[in-house]
Formats: sequence, structure tokens, C-alpha cells
Amino acid sequence: MTVVRHRRSRQANSTVVRSGVEPPAATKWGGTIRGRLVGIIALPVLAIVLLLGYITVVETSSYRAVTAASDSVSVALAVQDLTQELQTERGLTAGLLGGNAGFRLEIDPARQRVNQRREAVEAAIAGGGSVADRVDAALRELDGLPVVRSGADNGSAGRAATFEFFTERIATLNRIDFGLDQVTDPELRRHVATFTALNRIKESTAQQRALLNGVFSAGGFEEGEFLQFAAMRAARDVALVDFAGQATSSQKAASDWVLDTGAARVAAYFEQVALASADGRRLQVNPQSWWSALTTVLDGMRQIQQHVGAEIEARAAERQNESTQRILVVASGVLLFLIGAIALLVLAARSITRPLARLAAEANDLATTRLPAAVRRLQGGDGDSDPEAPASVRIPAGATSEIRSVAGALDQVQAVAFRLAAEQALLRRSTTESLANLGRRNQNLLRRQLGFITKLEREESDPTGLANLFELDHLATRMRRNAESLLVLVGAGKPRQWLAPLPVADVIRAAISEVEEYRRVQLRRIDDAWVVGADVSAVAHMLAELVENGLTFSPPESDVEIQGRRSSEGYLIAITDQGVGMLPEDLASANARLRGEGDFVSAPTRYLGHHVVGQLARDLEIDVQLVPSPVTGVTARVVLPFTVLTTPDAGPPEEGSVAGEAPSIAIATVSEQVTAVAGGPSRQLPQIASRPAPAVEPVGTSPPTDGVRSDAVVQPVSDRPTGLPAQLTTGSPTGDRTANGLRKRLPRDRRPTTVAPAVAAPESGRRPPALDDSPTNIRDRLTALRAGMLRGQDNPSATVSDSGADAPTEPWRTRDG
Repeated sequence: MTVVRHRRSRQANSTVVRSGVEPPAATKWGGTIRGRLVGIIALPVLAIVLLLGYITVVETSSYRAVTAASDSVSVALAVQDLTQELQTERGLTAGLLGGNAGFRLEIDPARQRVNQRREAVEAAIAGGGSVADRVDAALRELDGLPVVRSGADNGSAGRAATFEFFTERIATLNRIDFGLDQVTDPELRRHVATFTALNRIKESTAQQRALLNGVFSAGGFEEGEFLQFAAMRAARDVALVDFAGQATSSQKAASDWVLDTGAARVAAYFEQVALASADGRRLQVNPQSWWSALTTVLDGMRQIQQHVGAEIEARAAERQNESTQRILVVASGVLLFLIGAIALLVLAARSITRPLARLAAEANDLATTRLPAAVRRLQGGDGDSDPEAPASVRIPAGATSEIRSVAGALDQVQAVAFRLAAEQALLRRSTTESLANLGRRNQNLLRRQLGFITKLEREESDPTGLANLFELDHLATRMRRNAESLLVLVGAGKPRQWLAPLPVADVIRAAISEVEEYRRVQLRRIDDAWVVGADVSAVAHMLAELVENGLTFSPPESDVEIQGRRSSEGYLIAITDQGVGMLPEDLASANARLRGEGDFVSAPTRYLGHHVVGQLARDLEIDVQLVPSPVTGVTARVVLPFTVLTTPDAGPPEEGSVAGEAPSIAIATVSEQVTAVAGGPSRQLPQIASRPAPAVEPVGTSPPTDGVRSDAVVQPVSDRPTGLPAQLTTGSPTGDRTANGLRKRLPRDRRPTTVAPAVAAPESGRRPPALDDSPTNIRDRLTALRAGMLRGQDNPSATVSDSGADAPTEPWRTRDG
């Protein structure tokens, strides 16, 4: 039976069913009960979460706006403090440039306060924020103050230009967008509008103070200054109207009180004086009085602005707290809702999935444990008794009616599966017994056939007929191996039993003799070792399967090499072919079969050889593995364990202990040189090991000698264990040879009946080498021997005078005994 190697092919659209495998997970959402429940409540939960999320986003935005407004108000108040001091410095500088030297004593402290307020603003924006960049850009425009101050001190600066410089810088500071108009709280927006209106009132009033301080110090208006004064009064009046529309009653009362003080009335008087000088008349007014009166008014307005800023900060903090609370409430609501939804989902899912999980575990236990165990009991039974059926499927506690129905269906499936398994076990048992019976019958018939062929070979003297009988003998040997493979597969026993130990080299030769193309097998180095006699036939059978596999899947012109090495694990036999190799997945599958895994009944027939090797290897605990060869092809590594190995001194079996026939030895040692052609080079005739008599012989006849013609009885070699095949020789009888160098053959009626001389025993402690030559050389020698015999038949000079004919020497041959 040939070991079929599946090369470079894949089996598509195949389904591998294994017990105990987890069920495949759902491939898409909603494929499980939990997924379907989630899908049911996903839409309403998502809608509610989106709504709550929108509320959270709105509240978060409001919180951020209020927080930004609170931070911006602090910066805005610091900027207004700086603006207040810049307005003061602008007015004092205008009076100084107008010719009033009395302001020189006040201008230096005013400049120091400006510098201090600037540093305070820079500190307020040091931590960053939404308005830090804008405030920093406005502060950088004040970098020109030292130049303006220097011009005012030495009198080189113009009054109008200096006034314009300060006014533009103050306007830049007032135009900073603090983001206060983005708040959504109405009360906070109203406070912000009031704060902005107060900025405009203060700036227009401060501009009047600075302009008229210069006018009063100079004694009159210069060209264009009166129009500026009128525009400033108009801007202040508009700002007052806006303030009145946005301010609260308390803020209005505070503003009215500031504008109705004595200082405010003095300032109003000076304004009327300035208005009366529109015709360009000279003004005789004390600038200090004007400055003091209007500064008092501006200080009062500044206090109102600071109070409004404090209210903005308080309202922003209040709104910030409210937003924080709302965010916490909304977030808590979202969290509680999600927790509740998940809890309900889990409870609903558990009420369904837990009974189903228990039922699934029960079904899995049924599929992986109980039912396979029952099937094994069926398969391992003798068929006379009925194995106990597996227990019924247990219904989970608290299961619904639907789950109970599923459990009942599973119970029915179990019963049907057990019944089918019982029928299959019976069918399998019958099939196995039939195959075993068929294999034994074939084996017996082939044994008888081989015995008959042996008889014909002994009686045949024609070389051509003898060669044909050899070929028929070889075919019958291979047929017997197939029959034995069938017995191995069905577990009916090992191949032929041979109890005496045998060298590994002879076991390998026995395996080679059972393959068709044995001439393509090359034996390399074979280390000396002996195989236990009881395992000889099984090892030879296994090696024959592997060798034939290598020959089948390698090119016809290439050889299969066999090597044997001792190793720490036992004895390694490597069978290497030169084929195309195998894919990694094919190697893995083949090695699994060689380990004895799988069942040959359900496997493809092309893998039966693998199962034969695997069965034998498992019985003998031999490690067989296919590995890629270094260059090309596949190498079969056979590791014989120490339990299979023995020593030649292990003790021979007692006489008559041979349980069967010895394995055929295809190649053996030679003992003498035979001249193939007269005068030509001498070639060594291979010595073929003897074989015991066939197991089936006609009754009443004495068994023939071990594979030797009746004119040569084999004597055992003294140093070989009892029961081993004796080494035969072609010892030259006394007498002359033919002209071609062939031994003369006596007529049948004159042949001696005595025992031929035995081969001399080798020296003590030595034995013949297990391997003398390669099969190719031996084949060539046999061919030369046959050619010489043919020439001897055709050449009359080769006959013996006393017999009239010289029968060719019968070549030794081997087969699977």
C-alpha cells in the first residue's frame, strides 16, 4: 500500500468540525440576544442622551462665558485704572504745555501712577486668557510715552499733538473687546452696558478737562479747539443718555448725586465761561480751580464705575455657580439615566441569557463529553450488550417555556444521535471484521502462492523463466504487504512475526525488497544496530511504505537515499527523496496522520498509507515525521526508540521459536568472487539471505531448505544468533570450471546429497558488516552473472564432458518471506 503524499493542493470549501470549539461570535451588531435588546432601546436612549447632551453643552457654554466675563471684568477694571491715570497725565501735560508752570509739580507723580497701573495690567494678563493678547497689543502702543514726556518737559512738543497722542492711546484701551457682550444673562448684560457707558462719560469728561486746562492756561482757544470742545460736550451728553437707559435706579441716583455736587456746579460754570468765549475773547480763568473741580467729578464717576464692575463680578460669580450646579444636575441625570438603562438591559438580558447559557453549556457537555463517551463505549464494546445512553438534557432552573422547548429538542437530538452512533458502530464493527477476514484470507492465499512460487523457482533451471518467477515473486510480496496493511488498519495485529533480533541494515534491505523500484534506492552510511525480533517485520513494513512514498513522488531518474545513525533518542533512519516537496500545511496534516491521529475510515483513500505507518509507529512508540529536505524534496525521519533496539547478544530464541517467516532480505553479503566473463574482471556475487520454508506446505512432504536448492544445504554461521537467516555462499566445489569461468554443474543423478560446507565463522568478537555494497552495484553483478550464464548455454565449450550440459548456476534471489 503506497503512502500517498498530498502535495501543493488545498481542499476548498471544507468544513472542519471539532468538538469543544467555542461557537462563533456574532458577526454584526444585534446577532445576539443582548445585541437585539441593545438595538431595541438604543434609539430612545440615544435620543434622550442627545437631548441631555445638548443641555449640557448649552450650560457648559454659558458657564464658560460667565467665567470669561468674570475674568475679563477684573482685567477691564485694571485697564480703566490705567485709563484714569492716563487721562490725568494728559490733562496735566496739556496745562503745562499751555504755559501753566504750576502743573509741573503734579505731573511727575501722575507719570509714576501711570507706570504703576501699567504694571498692574500686565500682571493681570500674565496668566493668559481670552483677552490677554488684545490687552498686550494695546499696552505696546504706550511704548512712546517717554518721548512724549521728554518733549513736554523741554517744551518742544505741541499741545495739540500731545493731546492727540494721549487720546488715541486711551481710545485704544477703551476699544479692547473683553467679550462682555457675549454673556446671555440679561442682568449681566445690563451691567456691562452700564459699565461701557460710564467709560464713555469719563473719557469725554476727561477730554474736556484736558482741553480746557490748556485753553485756560493759554488764555483762550486756538484754532479748532472750540469745535473739539463742543464735540466733547455732545459725546458726554450722549453717553449720559445711554447710561440713564441702562443703569439701575441706584446707579442713576449715584450719578445724579455726583453731577449735582459743588464741584460739578463749579465745573459747569467754567464750561459756560468757555462757551461764552466762542468769539475768541481772552479768558481770565484760574486753571487750577477748573482742574480741581472736574477732577473731583471724574473721581466720583470712577467710583460709580468701580461699583458697577463689582456688581458685574458678583453677578458673574453667581451665574457661574448656577451654571456649575446645572451642569452637575444634568450630568448626574445623564449618568443616572445611563446607569438605569444599562441596569434594565442587563437584568432583561440575564433573564434570557443565563438559562440559555446553562442550556448551551449542557449542549456543549453533551456534544463534547457525554455523547462522544457513549459513542466510544459503543465502538469499544463487543456488540453483545447495549451501552448506557447518555443522560437527558437538564432544564435550567427558572427557564421559560421557550427554553424548555429548546431543551426538549436537544434531548431528542441526543437520542437520535446516539441511535445513529449505535448503528454506525455496528456497521463499523461489521466492516472492520469483514476487512480483517478479507485481509487474513488474502494473506494466507499469498503465503501459499509465495510458497508455490518458491517451489517453482527451485525446479526452474532456465534463466529467463527464473527471472520471470523472480518478478512474480516480487509482485506477490508487494501484494502480501498490501494485505498486511489492511490488517494493520483494522487493528488485527502486526505483520509477520520474527522473534530473533536482526541488524538494522537487514531490516532496511527487507523494506527495500517490498517496493517496486528498489533499484532506485541508494543506501548510504548505516550504523550498526539490532532490532528486536518481534518488531522486525513491523519496522520493515513501515520503512517500505515510506520508501515507496519517496519513490512515487520523486523523478524517475532520481534516487531515494537512506541513512541510519545512532542518536541520543535511539536510532535515526532518514529516507530522502528528490521530489517537489510539500506545502507547510500539507506537511502538518501528513505528520498528524503519521502520529496515528485521525480515522482511516473517514479519511480519503489516498492517505491509507499514512494511517498504516501511523498505526505501526504508535504501536511501537516510533517517532515518524516528514520534514523538508535541505535542497529539494522531503525527508522522512524515523526514530527507533531504545525499546525497539537490542544487541546481538540479547539471547537467541529457542529452537523452533520462530513465529512466522523472516522478512525478505533483498541484499546480503558475498563470500567469494565469481568470474562473469573468462579473462575479464572479477565481480562479486551478492549473497542472498536464506528464508525459512513457507508457512503453507503440502501435507506429507518435508519442508525444503531455506531458500536454497536441494543440492546445497545451508549451515548456520557460528557467530549469528540462533533463528537468524544463515549467510549463504557460492563456495566452489571440487572440480574444474568452464571456459567462461563458471562452475561446472553436475547432473541431477550425480549430485551429492550431503551438506555443503559451511561458511567459516568470523573471528571472535567480529561479525560481517551490515552493509557491503549499494543496490546498484549488486544489480550490475547480477546482470553480469546472468549474461555469463546465457553465454555458457550458447557456448558448447562451456559444457562438462561427463554430463553433456552445464546448467547455469542458479542466481540467489530474495523476496519478502
